[in-house]
Amino acid sequence: MVRNIYLIRHAAVRKLKEKSYIGSTELRLSSSGIYQAKRLSEFFSRVRLQAIYCSSMIRSENTAEIIAGKCNKPYIAVEGLNEISLGDWEGKSFREIKENFPEEFIQRGLDIFNYKTPGGESFCQLQERAYKAFEKILYDSAGDILIVGHSGTNKVILSKILGQSLKECFNMEQKYGCINIIKEYEDNYTVIKNMMVS
Repeated sequence: MVRNIYLIRHAAVRKLKEKSYIGSTELRLSSSGIYQAKRLSEFFSRVRLQAIYCSSMIRSENTAEIIAGKCNKPYIAVEGLNEISLGDWEGKSFREIKENFPEEFIQRGLDIFNYKTPGGESFCQLQERAYKAFEKILYDSAGDILIVGHSGTNKVILSKILGQSLKECFNMEQKYGCINIIKEYEDNYTVIKNMMVS
């Protein structure tokens, strides 16, 4: 049996004044993000979804809630899908970290995939966590499903499916509200396309 897995990134969020580390920092959808989620809900109302999943973070749950309302389906929050945790760096600007933790900033730049921020996790750890959650969702579900994830989470899941290195996954584009369509057949996955709803 072939089924479609729709892996999307949550809709647009309210922007911070300065470029900052916002892995697991809680942010709400912006007005344009709410509109974007409504457009996604129109698209998915025409898809025969059997289940909707999202991370347990506000921006992901907000997006899932809007889509679920239109599709008349409940959504299930899965903590394993949460965006990378950056620990003590959460909510701090790039400038602050560079000024106050210059050595750590350089170390992370040299090995961003394995470097673990204080109190946080590395991208390697994120991939292990997120892919385990992804596989459990597939095991627990049947038919076409929707998963509302995050940029980092989606990239590490897709890189695992495609057999790519984490370095390559950084070249993937995951815009707010983008839809990755994955076909599953007998535990084999094929990434069909990455698209946006106009």
